Amino acid sequence: MKHSSIPQVIIIGAGLSGLTAAHALNAKGIRARIIDGGSRIAEPWRNRHPQLKLNIYRSFADLPGLRMSSKHGDFVPRDAVVEHLETFAHQLDLPIQFETVVRKISCEADRWRIETSQGLFEADHVVIATGREKYPYLPDWPGRDSFNGEILHAADLGDIKRYAGRKILVVGAGNSGTDVLNHLSRVNTSKVWVSLRHGPTIMPTRLFGFPMHRLARLFAMLPLPVLDRALSLTQRLVYGNLTRYGLRSHPEGGGTRLERDGISPALDDGFVAAVKRGQIQIVEETVKFGADSVELRDGSKVKPEIVICATGYRSGLEPWFADCGVLDQGGHPYFSAGEADPDHPGLWFTGYKASLTGFFDAAIVASNRITDGVLQHQAESGRSSIVSTAADFESPVIE
Repeated sequence: MKHSSIPQVIIIGAGLSGLTAAHALNAKGIRARIIDGGSRIAEPWRNRHPQLKLNIYRSFADLPGLRMSSKHGDFVPRDAVVEHLETFAHQLDLPIQFETVVRKISCEADRWRIETSQGLFEADHVVIATGREKYPYLPDWPGRDSFNGEILHAADLGDIKRYAGRKILVVGAGNSGTDVLNHLSRVNTSKVWVSLRHGPTIMPTRLFGFPMHRLARLFAMLPLPVLDRALSLTQRLVYGNLTRYGLRSHPEGGGTRLERDGISPALDDGFVAAVKRGQIQIVEETVKFGADSVELRDGSKVKPEIVICATGYRSGLEPWFADCGVLDQGGHPYFSAGEADPDHPGLWFTGYKASLTGFFDAAIVASNRITDGVLQHQAESGRSSIVSTAADFESPVIE
């Protein structure tokens, strides 16, 4: 690679966070090079189940210079999100190099080196924007491989109609688990169990017809202890005492869990009503599998035909950084939302911190932080932006 074509910034990931970072940099005259391991824009969204909708109110999905159309309703469906991101990418007018899989990232002589399936890239700055929910996670329960039924992750839910008449165990009722249960509440299933260690913090999708997420920015302004109490009080006022149905509260508040663990409050759109009428039964935590049953923490067993695991995701960043010390034990970056890492100048992460206002809003905040940091480095080093063009790429690009 010739030094004359080395860009100042390389962005890894052509999804929401990567495109938003590219837009902010471009607005300040810094044209970043974007690489992505997939074959097209919004690949993860395309692979999600067809019933999926954003759990944020429509206006929180606005992007710089591109508002989300009101024709999609208050909560935007999957295909509209894909279209939204495609339009944003084309408006950027930047080349994106797809099918470029990252193998390792390292820093040598104050420059970042990115080893990929398409060769070596170098840059002053590298922005990691592949997302905290890249790889679905399935716990390795004892006996899991001996189970004769079907086990799948919530990410692979598919068409909800296929669950009609079936006995289903859903493991977990966090954000994605409650989404699954909201959909199952509208299907004539044979039986649905929900296996929980603790109940989620639950908020109604609408209250008297008003989309509750429209208040997200107001809730986000509250101090953490006050937010925890406000979420708990709202849940109690709307739903009453859910412990009588087996939905125990987590010992920590919903705001605290969001800030520390990235676990968002769950949005109810039929799940709680289904629990109250007995369509969905709350059971204890899953501990192991048998050939035709699942054993729970209290020693009881259920016999589902299908087990849907709403057990979270992993970032998959560990192989890239080896022993660099930029990731916590969960594989998430310590500086996860565009903040400068004083021990690793030029390394930026965006899209790895959940917020009440959602990932679209968080991506804009992080992109502005990254742009300010790059500009500050540029001023201190006396370097100007290096513009990359489609001619710099050997793999397919989108222009």
